[in-house]
This record gives sequence, structure tokens and C-alpha cells, in this order.
Amino acid sequence: MKRSRVHEEPKVASDHAAPISKAKAFSGSANKLTIWQKSLLFNGRGYTVYDNSTGRLIFRVDNYASDWRMEMFLMDSTGIVLFTIKRSPKIFLERWEVFRGEIKEEGKPFIKARKAFGIASCKLSSNAGDEYEMRWSAGEGWSKIYQTTAGTLLVAEVNRKQMGKATPGFLIGKDVYSLTVYPGMDQATAMALVMINDAIR
Repeated sequence: MKRSRVHEEPKVASDHAAPISKAKAFSGSANKLTIWQKSLLFNGRGYTVYDNSTGRLIFRVDNYASDWRMEMFLMDSTGIVLFTIKRSPKIFLERWEVFRGEIKEEGKPFIKARKAFGIASCKLSSNAGDEYEMRWSAGEGWSKIYQTTAGTLLVAEVNRKQMGKATPGFLIGKDVYSLTVYPGMDQATAMALVMINDAIR
């Protein structure tokens, strides 16, 4: 029996999107990533993220904390920490902060996130002045990220990954997702927001 691939076959490599602070007018093709909710290291909770256009590993998360929701580290393929994601120590406050790199001391966060009360939504703001909102359905397995600085613009979305055109509608697995990042949105930033979304749910 032929085994299905977690990521798609290589196509044409695409460039990294512009930084979050420049996500104003979007045009061109979207970047598609595959998220596997497994760590590369044995018994670690995390993520392994591939670029569909090249089949290469681009992000990874390895977490061994007893409560992984309190602190997470998004790394590139070589293990360099891109973002540190920390939850407020006050458990009743569903708030998260994203810092650039591996922080040694508390500094100014790059992004702040707070969950809306009673609904599947989360508000986010960046230190560049951009505003975002995440919406999701845990049952249907989708999440959408909108930029709300001026109007409402879809900048990234997550869906359960299907096997492909040959078998439409068939899912690869409950722990494999497809992340679409639209032009103008930074891929690493989008992945950091996906991690916050998973922690909230």
C-alpha cells in the first residue's frame, strides 16, 4: 500500500512574504505550508512545518514543558528561535505575548493577543500598529486570521489537510493541517499566531 506524504511534491520555490508591518495591499500568489502537529524529537509536543513548494522543513517547535501553553518557542529548520510565545501567568486572563528571538528577560512584546470572552475569536495588536483578529471552529478544524487595521482582510487560514486531487475530501490525519499565507503576511508570524490559536482551543 502506498504511503501518503505529509507534504506535497516540490513545485516552484516562492519568496518569503513581507514583514507584518507592511501587510497593507496584497497581490500575487499565496504560500502554502503543511503543519504536522508532532515534534521532530521523540516524546516532545510540538510542530513540524514544511513548505509545499519545495518540500523542505522551514519551522519546528519542540516543547517538553508540563504546561506547554505557558511558553512556546518557534524555531527555524536549524533550531534558531524566531519567536518566544508566553501566556500571562494569571491563568484567568487568556492573554499571550510574542517576543522576537529567545528572550532572556522580559522585554517589549512584538505582538499582544487576548481572547474574546464567550466566542471563538482573539484580538491581536503588533508594535508596528497593525491590528488582527483570529476566528476559528474547533469542530470543523479551521482557523482564519484577518488584518483589521483598515477594514477586514484575510491574511492567513488553516484547514485540515486533504490527500489531494486524486482523493478529494479524504483527510491525511487529524494532526496534519494546511496553512495558507497570503502575500504581505510574514510566514513565521502567521505560524506564531496559529500556535496561540491552538493554545486557546
